[in-house]
Amino acid sequence: MSSSKIRVAVSGAAGRMGREVVRAIDGAADLTLVAAIDQALAGSDSGSLAGLAGNGVLVESGLEEALARTKPEVLVDFTLPDGLMANIRCALGLGVYPVVGTTGLSSDDLARLERLTNDLGLTVFIAPNFAIGAVLMMQFAERAAAYMPDVEIIELHHDRKLDSPSGTAMLTAQRIGAARAALGVFPAPIPEGLVEKAPGARGARNASTGDVPIHSVRLQGFVAHQEVIFGGPGQILTLRHDSIDRRSFMPGVLLAIRKVQTLNGVVVGLEKLL
Repeated sequence: MSSSKIRVAVSGAAGRMGREVVRAIDGAADLTLVAAIDQALAGSDSGSLAGLAGNGVLVESGLEEALARTKPEVLVDFTLPDGLMANIRCALGLGVYPVVGTTGLSSDDLARLERLTNDLGLTVFIAPNFAIGAVLMMQFAERAAAYMPDVEIIELHHDRKLDSPSGTAMLTAQRIGAARAALGVFPAPIPEGLVEKAPGARGARNASTGDVPIHSVRLQGFVAHQEVIFGGPGQILTLRHDSIDRRSFMPGVLLAIRKVQTLNGVVVGLEKLL
């Protein structure tokens, strides 16, 4: 890795998270923005969109062309799930390390990326949530599951979030499920004859969620929030994390940009960097 500034491209630079990443890079002495990619607002100055003085890095719509011309070391991706795999493959094919905040990758997608990164000797870093407080919440939930195995998750996000449950909720549920299985503790069985008067009323609950029910809320006014609610005889334990501003994600994003070139393969979760 070069001792000079790390060259960074941002995919989804015209979006709300992308603009925040542009601001964070601008304030980091060891990073420099070399490309801004988005299907929207092409030709606009990415600094101006982010509320800064113009930085001369114009938003462009073609990812491959932008990466090939500007030669970044790292691509930060906050786009949409349907184009995510193509973006990652494009970056890896050009020798660029992706740092991914877009959620929606399946286990099959991750397996394909593992093979690809091994072949190329590169790394993909993926974080369902870049907020350090959210990482701590997941770690606390894993520990609590040993003592209170009956648990449900409520995740609440802004109305423009397309995927549900959120990546953070899925990862939290999977880790709770794995912790319970490792310790041989299990939740109370689903009651026989359970009636959902509206499909999904009891939340998503299957093998992919670690058998932990997840309830998703999508409303204006939220940013990113999650409650992990444990129930036991005569008591309730609630772990809650709230991101009330997208700035909460930026220390984690910057950490990932600085660390991704030192990692190997597909790395999932900000806690791997802490």
